[in-house]
Amino acid sequence: TCALPIYELGDLAADLNTLVETLEQNQRSRRQWIADISHELRTPLTVLRGELEAMEDGVRPLNRESIQSLSLEVKQLKRLVDDLYQLSLSDQGSLSYEKERVLPLELLRGVAEGFIVTMQQRQIILTVGCEGEGPHLLADPQRLTQLFTNLLENSQRYTDEGGEVKVHCEVGSSLLIHFEDSAPGVPPELIPRIFERLFRVEGSRNRDHGGSGLGLSIVQSIAKAHGGELRAEPSSLGGLTITLQLPIDPKR
Repeated sequence: TCALPIYELGDLAADLNTLVETLEQNQRSRRQWIADISHELRTPLTVLRGELEAMEDGVRPLNRESIQSLSLEVKQLKRLVDDLYQLSLSDQGSLSYEKERVLPLELLRGVAEGFIVTMQQRQIILTVGCEGEGPHLLADPQRLTQLFTNLLENSQRYTDEGGEVKVHCEVGSSLLIHFEDSAPGVPPELIPRIFERLFRVEGSRNRDHGGSGLGLSIVQSIAKAHGGELRAEPSSLGGLTITLQLPIDPKR
């Protein structure tokens, strides 16, 4: 038999160590992911069980307010399950995309119109500075609409009452859409983590606002499927700016 040279054995040992470390990290991430999902599912279920038991024991009356409280927890649970399903499809490459030439700014303005009333109810000023037809993109209009909806919903949910949300666009070699909101902000050291699954900033931008902690992960996957990317940075308004970059259809 032919023995491997010492330097090749050394390289092989290093590769094996790297492989072992990678497998251990993946296993730790998997365990943490399962633990996080279990925690997120347990929270609304615990509230539902507690409220239902209180009604059964006569501690809490069965009235309109109690039913509305239960309904809110069911909606939170459904949102979480739906978001988990979306991510699972994305991970498997099963999230369907039917791309065509679209005008993204028209889709964006249409989505923004749906937020005017709900933002006004919280005295949040929404301005969209993306005028004109704009460039064409090769994109799935349904998924692009979902992306815009999630980003505006994120800004609305985590903007204090009386605040401001600004959307503005830049057109160059690619399309840049900036979603900027006012306080509360995100500590700079935590901004790189906001696209992580189930990650929430402690304090103002947390579960109390009704998010599943998966919305930004979903929009990140949709952006990547369109050859784009998302990045975040502190906003001049005191909150967060999320910038969506998408490639322009060269056929225009």
